[in-house]
Amino acid sequence: MSKIKSFVKNKTKSVKSKLFLIMTITSMMIIVFLILANTFMIESYYEYSKKDQLLKTYNIINQFFSSNNITQSDIELELEKIAINNNFSIIITDENNISIYTSNKDYKQSIPNISKSKIVYNKDNIHILELKDLKNDITFLMLVGKLTSNGDSVYIRMPLSSITENVKISNHFLYIIGLITIIISGVVVLIISRRFTKPISELSNIANKMSNLDFSQKYRIKDTDDEIDNLGKSINKMSDKLEDTIIELQKNNIELEKNIEKKSKIDDMRKQFISDVSHELKTPISLIQGYAEGLIENVNTDEENRKFYADVILDEANRMDNMVKDLLELTKLEYGGRVFHNTFFNVIELINEELRKYTVKIKENNIKIKFNTEVPIFVYADETFIEQVVNNYLSNAIKNILPINNEKYIEIKIKLLNNNKVRISVFNTGKNINKENLNKIWNRFYKEDISRNRENGGTGIGLSLVKAIMENYKNEYGVINKKNGVEFYFELNITK
Repeated sequence: MSKIKSFVKNKTKSVKSKLFLIMTITSMMIIVFLILANTFMIESYYEYSKKDQLLKTYNIINQFFSSNNITQSDIELELEKIAINNNFSIIITDENNISIYTSNKDYKQSIPNISKSKIVYNKDNIHILELKDLKNDITFLMLVGKLTSNGDSVYIRMPLSSITENVKISNHFLYIIGLITIIISGVVVLIISRRFTKPISELSNIANKMSNLDFSQKYRIKDTDDEIDNLGKSINKMSDKLEDTIIELQKNNIELEKNIEKKSKIDDMRKQFISDVSHELKTPISLIQGYAEGLIENVNTDEENRKFYADVILDEANRMDNMVKDLLELTKLEYGGRVFHNTFFNVIELINEELRKYTVKIKENNIKIKFNTEVPIFVYADETFIEQVVNNYLSNAIKNILPINNEKYIEIKIKLLNNNKVRISVFNTGKNINKENLNKIWNRFYKEDISRNRENGGTGIGLSLVKAIMENYKNEYGVINKKNGVEFYFELNITK
Protein backbone atom coordinates (compact mmCIF):
# COMPACT_ATOMS: atom_id res chain seq x y z
CA MET A 1 0.00 0.00 0.00
CA SER A 2 2.83 2.36 0.88
CA LYS A 3 4.47 1.63 -2.49
CA ILE A 4 1.24 2.58 -4.28
CA LYS A 5 0.99 5.82 -2.28
CA SER A 6 4.63 6.59 -3.04
CA PHE A 7 4.11 5.88 -6.75
CA VAL A 8 1.02 8.11 -6.89
CA LYS A 9 2.80 10.85 -4.95
CA ASN A 10 5.78 10.79 -7.31
CA LYS A 11 3.55 10.83 -10.37
CA THR A 12 1.49 13.77 -9.12
CA LYS A 13 4.68 15.73 -8.54
CA SER A 14 5.51 15.82 -12.25
CA VAL A 15 4.69 18.89 -14.32
CA LYS A 16 2.92 16.71 -16.88
CA SER A 17 0.54 15.29 -14.23
CA LYS A 18 -0.10 18.70 -12.71
CA LEU A 19 -0.85 20.23 -16.11
CA PHE A 20 -3.19 17.35 -16.96
CA LEU A 21 -5.04 17.68 -13.64
CA ILE A 22 -5.37 21.47 -13.96
CA MET A 23 -6.71 21.28 -17.53
CA THR A 24 -9.10 18.44 -16.65
CA ILE A 25 -10.45 20.19 -13.54
CA THR A 26 -10.79 23.45 -15.48
CA SER A 27 -12.77 21.70 -18.24
CA MET A 28 -15.02 20.02 -15.67
CA MET A 29 -15.64 23.32 -13.87
CA ILE A 30 -16.61 24.99 -17.16
CA ILE A 31 -19.02 22.15 -17.97
CA VAL A 32 -20.56 22.29 -14.47
CA PHE A 33 -20.93 26.06 -14.75
CA LEU A 34 -22.69 25.71 -18.11
CA ILE A 35 -25.06 23.08 -16.72
CA LEU A 36 -25.92 25.25 -13.68
CA ALA A 37 -26.38 28.32 -15.86
CA ASN A 38 -28.53 26.34 -18.25
CA THR A 39 -30.64 24.99 -15.36
CA PHE A 40 -31.21 28.13 -13.33
CA MET A 41 -30.75 31.03 -15.73
CA ILE A 42 -31.83 29.94 -19.19
CA GLU A 43 -35.56 30.20 -18.43
CA SER A 44 -35.28 33.77 -17.18
CA TYR A 45 -33.08 34.72 -20.09
CA TYR A 46 -35.53 33.08 -22.51
CA GLU A 47 -38.46 35.09 -21.12
CA TYR A 48 -36.40 38.25 -21.13
CA SER A 49 -35.43 37.79 -24.80
CA LYS A 50 -39.06 37.13 -25.76
CA LYS A 51 -40.26 40.24 -23.92
CA ASP A 52 -37.56 42.24 -25.66
CA GLN A 53 -38.66 40.80 -28.98
CA LEU A 54 -42.28 41.89 -28.30
CA LEU A 55 -41.19 45.41 -27.36
CA LYS A 56 -39.10 45.75 -30.51
CA THR A 57 -42.04 44.57 -32.64
CA TYR A 58 -44.32 47.08 -30.94
CA ASN A 59 -41.89 49.90 -31.72
CA ILE A 60 -41.71 48.85 -35.38
CA ILE A 61 -45.51 48.81 -35.68
CA ASN A 62 -45.71 52.17 -33.93
CA GLN A 63 -43.25 53.62 -36.44
CA PHE A 64 -45.30 52.25 -39.35
CA PHE A 65 -48.45 54.02 -38.20
CA SER A 66 -46.57 57.25 -37.40
CA SER A 67 -45.07 57.46 -40.89
CA ASN A 68 -46.93 59.41 -43.56
CA ASN A 69 -45.07 57.75 -46.43
CA ILE A 70 -46.46 54.23 -45.86
CA THR A 71 -49.91 53.26 -47.18
CA GLN A 72 -52.38 51.09 -45.37
CA SER A 73 -51.69 48.17 -47.70
CA ASP A 74 -47.97 48.47 -47.06
CA ILE A 75 -48.60 48.42 -43.31
CA GLU A 76 -50.68 45.30 -43.60
CA LEU A 77 -48.03 43.62 -45.74
CA GLU A 78 -45.30 44.42 -43.21
CA LEU A 79 -47.45 43.24 -40.32
CA GLU A 80 -48.09 39.99 -42.11
CA LYS A 81 -44.34 39.48 -42.61
CA ILE A 82 -43.68 40.15 -38.94
CA ALA A 83 -46.40 37.72 -37.87
CA ILE A 84 -45.18 34.94 -40.17
CA ASN A 85 -41.46 35.36 -39.46
CA ASN A 86 -41.85 35.49 -35.67
CA ASN A 87 -44.87 33.22 -35.23
CA PHE A 88 -46.80 36.23 -33.85
CA SER A 89 -50.54 36.84 -33.75
CA ILE A 90 -51.20 40.57 -34.21
CA ILE A 91 -54.47 42.49 -33.74
CA ILE A 92 -54.95 46.25 -34.03
CA THR A 93 -58.30 47.74 -32.86
CA ASP A 94 -59.63 51.26 -32.77
CA GLU A 95 -60.99 53.05 -29.76
CA ASN A 96 -64.35 51.27 -30.21
CA ASN A 97 -62.64 47.90 -30.13
CA ILE A 98 -63.30 47.32 -33.80
CA SER A 99 -60.60 45.27 -35.50
CA ILE A 100 -58.53 47.29 -38.00
CA TYR A 101 -56.03 44.51 -38.69
CA THR A 102 -55.72 40.92 -37.59
CA SER A 103 -53.25 38.25 -38.58
CA ASN A 104 -55.26 35.47 -36.97
CA LYS A 105 -59.05 35.56 -36.69
CA ASP A 106 -59.02 32.99 -33.88
CA TYR A 107 -56.66 35.17 -31.86
CA LYS A 108 -59.38 37.81 -31.28
CA GLN A 109 -61.36 35.36 -29.18
CA SER A 110 -58.62 35.22 -26.53
CA ILE A 111 -58.53 38.97 -25.92
CA PRO A 112 -61.45 38.98 -23.42
CA ASN A 113 -59.38 36.59 -21.20
CA ILE A 114 -56.74 39.24 -20.55
CA SER A 115 -58.12 39.89 -17.10
CA LYS A 116 -57.18 36.34 -16.08
CA SER A 117 -53.53 36.78 -17.12
CA LYS A 118 -50.35 37.48 -15.17
CA ILE A 119 -48.60 40.82 -15.77
CA VAL A 120 -44.84 40.33 -16.40
CA TYR A 121 -44.08 43.83 -17.75
CA ASN A 122 -45.81 47.19 -17.14
CA LYS A 123 -44.30 50.46 -18.33
CA ASP A 124 -45.39 53.49 -20.37
CA ASN A 125 -48.93 52.14 -20.97
CA ILE A 126 -47.43 48.96 -22.34
CA HIS A 127 -48.29 45.70 -20.65
CA ILE A 128 -46.88 42.27 -21.28
CA LEU A 129 -49.03 39.49 -19.94
CA GLU A 130 -48.57 35.77 -19.49
CA LEU A 131 -51.61 33.81 -20.68
CA LYS A 132 -52.27 30.12 -20.34
CA ASP A 133 -54.44 28.10 -22.68
CA LEU A 134 -55.51 25.30 -20.36
CA LYS A 135 -57.39 23.53 -23.10
CA ASN A 136 -54.33 23.17 -25.36
CA ASP A 137 -51.79 23.42 -22.52
CA ILE A 138 -49.99 26.34 -24.20
CA THR A 139 -48.52 29.43 -22.55
CA PHE A 140 -48.45 32.75 -24.40
CA LEU A 141 -46.90 36.15 -23.91
CA MET A 142 -49.13 39.04 -25.02
CA LEU A 143 -48.17 42.68 -25.42
CA VAL A 144 -51.00 45.19 -24.97
CA GLY A 145 -50.30 48.80 -25.87
CA LYS A 146 -51.52 52.02 -27.52
CA LEU A 147 -50.22 53.51 -30.75
CA THR A 148 -48.90 57.00 -30.13
CA SER A 149 -50.06 58.27 -33.52
CA ASN A 150 -53.79 57.55 -33.26
CA GLY A 151 -54.45 55.83 -29.93
CA ASP A 152 -55.36 52.49 -31.52
CA SER A 153 -54.79 49.39 -29.40
CA VAL A 154 -52.19 46.79 -30.36
CA TYR A 155 -52.28 43.16 -29.27
CA ILE A 156 -49.23 41.02 -30.08
CA ARG A 157 -49.23 37.40 -28.93
CA MET A 158 -46.47 34.81 -29.14
CA PRO A 159 -46.38 31.22 -27.83
CA LEU A 160 -43.82 30.20 -25.19
CA SER A 161 -42.19 26.82 -25.72
CA SER A 162 -41.74 24.46 -22.76
CA ILE A 163 -38.35 25.76 -21.70
CA THR A 164 -38.04 23.18 -18.87
CA GLU A 165 -38.02 20.28 -21.28
CA ASN A 166 -35.56 22.14 -23.47
CA VAL A 167 -33.29 22.68 -20.45
CA LYS A 168 -33.28 18.93 -19.70
CA ILE A 169 -32.43 18.13 -23.29
CA SER A 170 -29.76 20.85 -23.32
CA ASN A 171 -28.21 19.58 -20.06
CA HIS A 172 -28.14 16.01 -21.36
CA PHE A 173 -26.41 17.29 -24.46
CA LEU A 174 -23.95 19.22 -22.28
CA TYR A 175 -23.16 16.03 -20.34
CA ILE A 176 -22.24 14.26 -23.55
CA ILE A 177 -20.29 17.23 -24.91
CA GLY A 178 -18.54 17.66 -21.54
CA LEU A 179 -17.41 14.02 -21.45
CA ILE A 180 -16.16 14.22 -25.03
CA THR A 181 -14.48 17.55 -24.26
CA ILE A 182 -12.72 16.11 -21.18
CA ILE A 183 -11.45 13.08 -23.16
CA ILE A 184 -10.27 15.20 -26.09
CA SER A 185 -8.74 17.86 -23.85
CA GLY A 186 -7.03 15.12 -21.81
CA VAL A 187 -5.42 13.65 -24.91
CA VAL A 188 -4.48 17.11 -26.20
CA VAL A 189 -3.05 18.07 -22.80
CA LEU A 190 -0.99 14.86 -22.66
CA ILE A 191 0.45 15.57 -26.11
CA ILE A 192 1.11 19.24 -25.36
CA SER A 193 2.42 18.56 -21.86
CA ARG A 194 4.78 15.93 -23.23
CA ARG A 195 6.07 18.46 -25.72
CA PHE A 196 6.66 21.01 -22.97
CA THR A 197 7.80 18.67 -20.21
CA LYS A 198 10.25 16.67 -22.36
CA PRO A 199 12.78 19.54 -22.56
CA ILE A 200 12.14 20.28 -18.88
CA SER A 201 12.89 16.63 -18.01
CA GLU A 202 16.00 16.82 -20.17
CA LEU A 203 17.12 19.96 -18.33
CA SER A 204 16.39 18.24 -15.01
CA ASN A 205 18.56 15.24 -15.99
CA ILE A 206 21.36 17.59 -17.08
CA ALA A 207 21.14 19.45 -13.75
CA ASN A 208 21.25 16.15 -11.81
CA LYS A 209 24.35 15.05 -13.74
CA MET A 210 25.94 18.45 -13.14
CA SER A 211 25.33 18.01 -9.40
CA ASN A 212 27.37 14.78 -9.68
CA LEU A 213 30.12 16.66 -11.60
CA ASP A 214 29.17 15.01 -14.90
CA PHE A 215 29.18 17.66 -17.63
CA SER A 216 29.07 15.33 -20.64
CA GLN A 217 25.39 15.91 -21.47
CA LYS A 218 24.35 19.18 -23.10
CA TYR A 219 20.88 20.54 -23.92
CA ARG A 220 20.04 20.29 -27.61
CA ILE A 221 19.13 23.80 -28.78
CA LYS A 222 16.05 23.80 -31.03
CA ASP A 223 16.23 27.45 -32.18
CA THR A 224 12.66 28.09 -31.01
CA ASP A 225 13.93 31.11 -29.07
CA ASP A 226 11.40 30.50 -26.29
CA GLU A 227 11.96 30.52 -22.53
CA ILE A 228 12.88 26.81 -22.37
CA ASP A 229 15.37 27.15 -25.22
CA ASN A 230 16.95 30.19 -23.54
CA LEU A 231 17.09 28.26 -20.26
CA GLY A 232 18.83 25.40 -22.08
CA LYS A 233 21.40 27.80 -23.52
CA SER A 234 22.01 29.25 -20.04
CA ILE A 235 22.44 25.76 -18.52
CA ASN A 236 24.89 24.80 -21.30
CA LYS A 237 26.91 27.94 -20.60
CA MET A 238 26.81 27.27 -16.86
CA SER A 239 27.83 23.63 -17.47
CA ASP A 240 30.82 24.71 -19.57
CA LYS A 241 31.91 27.30 -17.01
CA LEU A 242 31.51 24.87 -14.11
CA GLU A 243 33.42 22.19 -16.01
CA ASP A 244 36.25 24.60 -16.79
CA THR A 245 36.31 25.81 -13.19
CA ILE A 246 36.33 22.28 -11.76
CA ILE A 247 39.03 21.18 -14.21
CA GLU A 248 41.09 24.18 -13.15
CA LEU A 249 40.48 23.36 -9.49
CA GLN A 250 41.45 19.73 -10.11
CA LYS A 251 44.65 20.86 -11.86
CA ASN A 252 45.45 23.17 -8.96
CA ASN A 253 44.63 20.40 -6.51
CA ILE A 254 46.88 17.94 -8.36
CA GLU A 255 49.64 20.55 -8.44
CA LEU A 256 49.16 21.17 -4.73
CA GLU A 257 49.27 17.44 -4.02
CA LYS A 258 52.43 17.16 -6.09
CA ASN A 259 53.99 20.03 -4.17
CA ILE A 260 52.98 18.45 -0.86
CA GLU A 261 54.26 15.07 -2.03
CA LYS A 262 57.45 16.66 -3.26
CA LYS A 263 57.92 18.44 0.04
CA SER A 264 57.23 15.19 1.88
CA LYS A 265 59.71 13.36 -0.36
CA ILE A 266 62.34 16.00 0.24
CA ASP A 267 61.77 15.69 3.95
CA ASP A 268 61.96 11.88 3.76
CA MET A 269 65.05 12.16 1.56
CA ARG A 270 66.72 14.44 4.07
CA LYS A 271 65.90 12.10 6.96
CA GLN A 272 67.05 9.02 5.00
CA PHE A 273 70.23 10.72 3.89
CA ILE A 274 71.10 11.85 7.42
CA SER A 275 70.33 8.38 8.75
CA ASP A 276 72.45 6.65 6.12
CA VAL A 277 75.36 9.06 6.41
CA SER A 278 75.37 9.00 10.19
CA HIS A 279 75.29 5.20 10.16
CA GLU A 280 77.73 4.41 7.36
CA LEU A 281 80.34 7.06 8.15
CA LYS A 282 80.92 5.81 11.68
CA THR A 283 83.48 3.15 10.61
CA PRO A 284 85.62 5.31 8.27
CA ILE A 285 85.51 8.23 10.69
CA SER A 286 86.59 5.95 13.53
CA LEU A 287 89.47 4.62 11.41
CA ILE A 288 90.56 8.09 10.36
CA GLN A 289 90.33 9.28 13.95
CA GLY A 290 92.36 6.31 15.28
CA TYR A 291 95.14 6.52 12.67
CA ALA A 292 95.28 10.32 12.96
CA GLU A 293 95.71 10.08 16.73
CA GLY A 294 98.46 7.47 16.15
CA LEU A 295 100.32 9.90 13.88
CA ILE A 296 99.92 12.74 16.37
CA GLU A 297 101.18 10.66 19.28
CA ASN A 298 104.05 9.19 17.18
CA VAL A 299 102.93 5.61 17.83
CA ASN A 300 105.17 4.52 14.94
CA THR A 301 108.48 6.28 14.60
CA ASP A 302 109.59 4.78 11.31
CA GLU A 303 108.69 6.46 8.04
CA GLU A 304 107.09 3.38 6.47
CA ASN A 305 104.48 2.95 9.23
CA ARG A 306 103.66 6.64 9.26
CA LYS A 307 103.13 6.46 5.48
CA PHE A 308 100.86 3.45 6.01
CA TYR A 309 98.80 5.43 8.55
CA ALA A 310 98.54 8.36 6.12
CA ASP A 311 97.50 6.03 3.27
CA VAL A 312 94.71 4.52 5.43
CA ILE A 313 93.45 7.97 6.33
CA LEU A 314 93.49 9.02 2.65
CA ASP A 315 91.74 5.82 1.51
CA GLU A 316 89.00 6.19 4.10
CA ALA A 317 88.53 9.85 3.23
CA ASN A 318 88.19 8.94 -0.46
CA ARG A 319 85.79 6.13 0.48
CA MET A 320 83.63 8.61 2.46
CA ASP A 321 83.70 11.07 -0.42
CA ASN A 322 82.60 8.42 -2.92
CA MET A 323 79.95 7.06 -0.59
CA VAL A 324 78.43 10.50 0.06
CA LYS A 325 78.39 11.27 -3.68
CA ASP A 326 76.79 7.90 -4.50
CA LEU A 327 74.32 8.32 -1.67
CA LEU A 328 73.30 11.78 -2.88
CA GLU A 329 72.89 10.42 -6.40
CA LEU A 330 70.80 7.49 -5.17
CA THR A 331 68.60 9.72 -3.03
CA LYS A 332 67.89 12.05 -5.95
CA LEU A 333 67.04 9.11 -8.20
CA GLU A 334 64.72 7.53 -5.66
CA TYR A 335 62.84 10.77 -4.95
CA GLY A 336 62.53 12.01 -8.53
CA GLY A 337 65.15 14.69 -8.25
CA ARG A 338 67.03 13.71 -11.41
CA VAL A 339 66.16 14.73 -14.99
CA PHE A 340 66.91 12.12 -17.64
CA HIS A 341 68.27 13.45 -20.93
CA ASN A 342 67.40 10.59 -23.24
CA THR A 343 69.08 10.24 -26.63
CA PHE A 344 69.92 7.44 -29.08
CA PHE A 345 73.44 6.04 -28.56
CA ASN A 346 75.39 2.88 -29.42
CA VAL A 347 75.32 0.68 -26.33
CA ILE A 348 78.04 -1.62 -27.79
CA GLU A 349 80.46 1.29 -27.87
CA LEU A 350 79.55 2.22 -24.28
CA ILE A 351 80.24 -1.35 -23.01
CA ASN A 352 83.60 -1.49 -24.81
CA GLU A 353 84.59 1.84 -23.24
CA GLU A 354 83.73 0.56 -19.75
CA LEU A 355 85.74 -2.61 -20.38
CA ARG A 356 88.77 -0.48 -21.32
CA LYS A 357 88.51 1.31 -17.96
CA TYR A 358 88.88 -2.03 -16.16
CA THR A 359 91.74 -3.33 -18.35
CA VAL A 360 94.29 -3.23 -15.51
CA LYS A 361 92.09 -5.06 -12.99
CA ILE A 362 91.08 -7.62 -15.61
CA LYS A 363 94.73 -8.42 -16.35
CA GLU A 364 95.68 -8.45 -12.65
CA ASN A 365 92.97 -11.03 -11.92
CA ASN A 366 93.58 -13.07 -15.08
CA ILE A 367 89.94 -12.63 -16.16
CA LYS A 368 88.81 -13.68 -19.61
CA ILE A 369 86.22 -11.40 -21.26
CA LYS A 370 83.66 -12.91 -23.63
CA PHE A 371 82.09 -10.08 -25.66
CA ASN A 372 82.42 -10.26 -29.42
CA THR A 373 79.44 -8.19 -30.54
CA GLU A 374 80.56 -5.57 -33.05
CA VAL A 375 77.27 -4.70 -34.81
CA PRO A 376 76.03 -1.33 -33.44
CA ILE A 377 72.87 -1.48 -31.32
CA PHE A 378 71.26 1.86 -30.59
CA VAL A 379 69.16 2.36 -27.48
CA TYR A 380 67.10 5.32 -26.24
CA ALA A 381 68.14 6.41 -22.75
CA ASP A 382 70.38 8.74 -20.78
CA GLU A 383 73.91 7.57 -21.63
CA THR A 384 75.38 8.84 -18.34
CA PHE A 385 73.04 6.76 -16.19
CA ILE A 386 73.38 3.63 -18.36
CA GLU A 387 77.16 4.00 -18.04
CA GLN A 388 76.68 3.84 -14.25
CA VAL A 389 74.62 0.64 -14.57
CA VAL A 390 77.18 -1.08 -16.80
CA ASN A 391 80.03 0.12 -14.56
CA ASN A 392 78.36 -1.24 -11.43
CA TYR A 393 77.64 -4.62 -13.04
CA LEU A 394 81.26 -4.95 -14.31
CA SER A 395 82.71 -3.78 -10.99
CA ASN A 396 80.49 -6.22 -9.11
CA ALA A 397 81.49 -9.07 -11.45
CA ILE A 398 85.24 -8.36 -11.05
CA LYS A 399 84.95 -8.22 -7.23
CA ASN A 400 83.10 -11.52 -6.93
CA ILE A 401 84.63 -13.60 -9.75
CA LEU A 402 86.03 -17.00 -8.81
CA PRO A 403 87.39 -19.82 -10.98
CA ILE A 404 84.90 -22.62 -11.56
CA ASN A 405 86.11 -25.84 -13.24
CA ASN A 406 89.38 -24.05 -14.07
CA GLU A 407 87.41 -21.33 -15.85
CA LYS A 408 87.40 -17.70 -14.80
CA TYR A 409 85.60 -15.36 -17.14
CA ILE A 410 83.06 -12.57 -17.53
CA GLU A 411 80.55 -12.91 -20.38
CA ILE A 412 78.46 -10.00 -21.69
CA LYS A 413 75.43 -10.79 -23.86
CA ILE A 414 72.96 -8.61 -25.71
CA LYS A 415 69.59 -10.02 -26.80
CA LEU A 416 66.89 -8.26 -28.83
CA LEU A 417 63.38 -8.75 -27.36
CA ASN A 418 60.01 -8.66 -29.12
CA ASN A 419 58.72 -5.62 -27.19
CA ASN A 420 61.13 -3.07 -28.75
CA LYS A 421 63.62 -3.66 -25.97
CA VAL A 422 67.09 -5.10 -25.64
CA ARG A 423 68.39 -7.16 -22.69
CA ILE A 424 72.02 -6.72 -21.56
CA SER A 425 73.43 -9.35 -19.20
CA VAL A 426 76.76 -9.57 -17.35
CA PHE A 427 77.80 -13.06 -16.16
CA ASN A 428 80.74 -13.96 -13.93
CA THR A 429 81.93 -17.33 -12.73
CA GLY A 430 81.75 -17.78 -9.00
CA LYS A 431 79.51 -18.71 -6.11
CA ASN A 432 75.72 -18.42 -6.30
CA ILE A 433 73.85 -15.92 -4.16
CA ASN A 434 71.68 -17.40 -1.44
CA LYS A 435 68.04 -17.49 -2.57
CA GLU A 436 66.87 -15.53 0.46
CA ASN A 437 69.32 -12.74 -0.46
CA LEU A 438 68.41 -12.40 -4.16
CA ASN A 439 66.01 -9.53 -3.44
CA LYS A 440 67.93 -8.06 -0.52
CA ILE A 441 71.12 -7.33 -2.50
CA TRP A 442 69.35 -4.36 -4.17
CA ASN A 443 68.89 -2.58 -0.83
CA ARG A 444 71.34 0.13 0.13
CA PHE A 445 74.13 -0.90 2.52
CA TYR A 446 72.89 -4.47 2.71
CA LYS A 447 75.32 -6.09 5.19
CA GLU A 448 75.34 -9.55 3.63
CA ASP A 449 75.83 -8.13 0.10
CA ILE A 450 78.73 -10.10 -1.38
CA SER A 451 79.64 -7.10 -3.52
CA ARG A 452 80.27 -4.98 -0.44
CA ASN A 453 83.90 -5.47 0.56
CA ARG A 454 86.00 -2.79 2.24
CA GLU A 455 89.21 -4.11 0.68
CA ASN A 456 87.74 -3.62 -2.79
CA GLY A 457 86.68 -0.07 -2.02
CA GLY A 458 82.91 -0.51 -2.64
CA THR A 459 80.37 1.90 -1.17
CA GLY A 460 77.59 -0.68 -0.81
CA ILE A 461 75.03 1.21 -2.90
CA GLY A 462 76.03 0.28 -6.46
CA LEU A 463 73.16 -2.17 -7.01
CA SER A 464 70.77 0.26 -5.32
CA LEU A 465 71.73 2.83 -7.98
CA VAL A 466 70.99 0.26 -10.71
CA LYS A 467 67.59 -0.43 -9.16
CA ALA A 468 66.73 3.29 -8.94
CA ILE A 469 67.79 3.98 -12.55
CA MET A 470 65.84 1.03 -13.98
CA GLU A 471 62.71 1.85 -11.97
CA ASN A 472 62.80 5.39 -13.34
CA TYR A 473 62.70 3.86 -16.83
CA LYS A 474 60.18 1.21 -15.69
CA ASN A 475 62.39 -1.45 -17.28
CA GLU A 476 63.20 -4.94 -16.06
CA TYR A 477 66.37 -5.72 -14.12
CA GLY A 478 67.50 -8.57 -11.88
CA VAL A 479 69.91 -11.38 -11.00
CA ILE A 480 69.88 -15.08 -11.90
CA ASN A 481 71.92 -17.89 -10.34
CA LYS A 482 73.54 -20.00 -13.07
CA LYS A 483 75.22 -23.43 -12.81
CA ASN A 484 78.72 -22.00 -12.57
CA GLY A 485 78.12 -18.40 -11.57
CA VAL A 486 75.79 -15.39 -11.37
CA GLU A 487 74.19 -13.33 -14.13
CA PHE A 488 72.96 -9.72 -13.67
CA TYR A 489 70.77 -8.19 -16.39
CA PHE A 490 68.81 -5.04 -17.30
CA GLU A 491 66.67 -3.95 -20.25
CA LEU A 492 66.64 -0.78 -22.40
CA ASN A 493 64.27 0.69 -25.00
CA ILE A 494 65.36 0.76 -28.64
CA THR A 495 62.58 3.21 -29.57
CA LYS A 496 61.27 6.39 -27.98
